[in-house]
Amino acid sequence: MATLRICFVGDSITVGSGDVGFLGWPGQVCVAETRRGHDVTLYNMGVRGDTSEMIAPRWRSECAVRLPDHVNGRLVFSFGVNDTAEELGVGVRVPEAQSIANARDILGAAREWLPTLMLGPIPTVDDMQPYVFPNGIAYHFDTARTASLNAGYAELCDELGIPYLDLYESLSANPDWDRHQRACDGVHAVGEGYALIAEQLAGWPAWRSWFEDTD
Repeated sequence: MATLRICFVGDSITVGSGDVGFLGWPGQVCVAETRRGHDVTLYNMGVRGDTSEMIAPRWRSECAVRLPDHVNGRLVFSFGVNDTAEELGVGVRVPEAQSIANARDILGAAREWLPTLMLGPIPTVDDMQPYVFPNGIAYHFDTARTASLNAGYAELCDELGIPYLDLYESLSANPDWDRHQRACDGVHAVGEGYALIAEQLAGWPAWRSWFEDTD
């Protein structure tokens, strides 16, 4: 049996916005590992609306209090889709070059501290944009921008030696993901959508290696 404490750091996709069961993909994958007999402590540190620029100054201090030296700590990052959003009348929230630079700083430091995995940004539904907040602020998510950032993140993680789960490619080809996003708001998904991510993560060799000694 593996005993792990895992911080999942990211945005609304990480926190599972739209899942009325309030598990999101981190909760669902950790439930699956518990059923396998592992002892997993989950810390969901997703913040709605967070970009890489916003995650960069907070992640280390938030994780440090949850992963002291005497525990078997792990880090899973998932961010980027908010970076690509264009705030109407303002512009893209984080330009791609800056987003990749932010990711380099975050992931480089994480890798030096604890075992680290990265999940790439998810595709969104172009014909359901923009996403409008109650206060009237509108974000336009665009799959072309996300695809470009996804490729940049993948290249960066390969350079850093950090396993990268390409959700953009796999979910773009999955009609169920599109259906589960459309059942929500075109950006987030209902719980069945997050289950698709959890299933991919649960079977990913990089994730399984954290548990392989006792599977």
